[in-house]
Amino acid sequence: MSGRDDAPGAGTGTGDSDVGLAVRPRQKTQRPPMYKVLLLNDDFTPMEFVVMVLERFFGMDSGQAYEVMLTVHKKGVAVVGVYSHEVAETKVTQVMQAAREHQHPLQCTMEKE
Repeated sequence: MSGRDDAPGAGTGTGDSDVGLAVRPRQKTQRPPMYKVLLLNDDFTPMEFVVMVLERFFGMDSGQAYEVMLTVHKKGVAVVGVYSHEVAETKVTQVMQAAREHQHPLQCTMEKE
């Protein structure tokens, strides 16, 4: 006998052995791309309508909506929110439909962040 029978883990498979678990490296889950929703200025849509759109579809309070409306008016465009593709697409559709229903030429678009 070699005297190794009394070594810790001998014959039980719990000590050092060549048998082990295959460990796969964890893949990091990538976040989905986000999209900026943009409101574009025009010379015909009333400022009050733009404020209403910002409050209704983007959850802004009246003060925030007014400030963003002024940014759109002065700079020609403003980012009004950043969302997943599906949510951004829905927001754009809602704004464009409301503008059409009220016969305003307001434009809303989205672009990848």
